[in-house]
Amino acid sequence: MVTIRLARGGAKKRPFYQIVVADQRAKRDGRHIEQLGYFNPLVEAGDARLRLDKERLDFWVGRGAQMSNRVKSLVREWRKLETAQSSGEAAAA
Repeated sequence: MVTIRLARGGAKKRPFYQIVVADQRAKRDGRHIEQLGYFNPLVEAGDARLRLDKERLDFWVGRGAQMSNRVKSLVREWRKLETAQSSGEAAAA
């Protein structure tokens, strides 16, 4: 089965996560199929904290890839942030 999950990077006590598509049998930080974005938990809320490729995410979910619990919550947060930004742009125009 293919999963969408976090792969840890960064230095000790300074985590940085890549959001990747990987075979569930692969190691957490091991081989992955594709990188979809990143998550930086040390940055305050904003665009630099979380970045995702929406088209590729939808592609993999459509193919049956399962998201980990943490990735699900990050995608929910990202979509909420995206709708708030688009409604803010519409109000400003």
